[in-house]
Amino acid sequence: MQILEALFLGLIQGLTEFLPISSSAHLRIVGEFLPSGADPGAAFTAITQLGTETAVLVYFWRDIVRIVSRWWSALFALKDASGAVRVPRSDPDARMGWLIIVGSVPIVVLGLLFQDEIETTFRSLWIVAATLIGFGILLGIADLVGRKTKELDDLSIGNGIVYGFAQALALIPGVSRSGGTITAGRFLGYSRAAAARYSFLLAIPAVFGSGLYQLYKAVSEPCTQAVADATGGACTPSAFGPLETALATIVAFGVGLVVIAFFLRYISRHSFLPFVIYRILLGVLLIGLLASGAIAA
Repeated sequence: MQILEALFLGLIQGLTEFLPISSSAHLRIVGEFLPSGADPGAAFTAITQLGTETAVLVYFWRDIVRIVSRWWSALFALKDASGAVRVPRSDPDARMGWLIIVGSVPIVVLGLLFQDEIETTFRSLWIVAATLIGFGILLGIADLVGRKTKELDDLSIGNGIVYGFAQALALIPGVSRSGGTITAGRFLGYSRAAAARYSFLLAIPAVFGSGLYQLYKAVSEPCTQAVADATGGACTPSAFGPLETALATIVAFGVGLVVIAFFLRYISRHSFLPFVIYRILLGVLLIGLLASGAIAA
């Protein structure tokens, strides 16, 4: 049964990671309705995100290799056989490398500062419901009023920092990493495709860093129920062991790869309105379930 639950949660992770509806919120909510009724935990969520982020690496492989190689060449002013600099520091791909680095700083700093709250307090379903609704409305407003004129070549360091802080808000389940960054991008005037593309690239260092860190902690400092009780609930024990988590991660990778292709095609022709409506309805439903006592926060 645990394996079936983990596979189902891997499916949910793959379906929701790249859509602006918050995968961590869905894992948190769905966990309440599984036979075990257990919160999958922040560690399980972060580790399964390694699967979906690997899908980003596969899908954007050529872009990533080009950005990394040109950033490296520009950083060290590497020269060709004739003695000319191969890649100027003003090169768009070299700039994108720096923009991804700069945009990743906020989530690293805030993730370390608020690690305990992320793993405990922020996982309250009341908070999840509020962020689903609030940031859903913000996404709708941003998509409506955004100028839609800027592309990735227009991205500045200042805009990258704004994107970075928007991504950091996704440390709270219900905000959505893609939803937060796309909302910021739309408010800044970027097209839907540009906002989504940078969102995917920006997530790579953050998600791999978080997932690998949680994987290291799960191995070196396992959070059992006894540890949670002894530390006053300083961590949330996962209902799943290494095998279940690994299988969920593999499922998340396969499903995520399909969803990336779908989402990028979808937003080239359609607005984010269906996702806004879905977030609000899910948030309202969650509030109703909490208020009626059907589930506990």
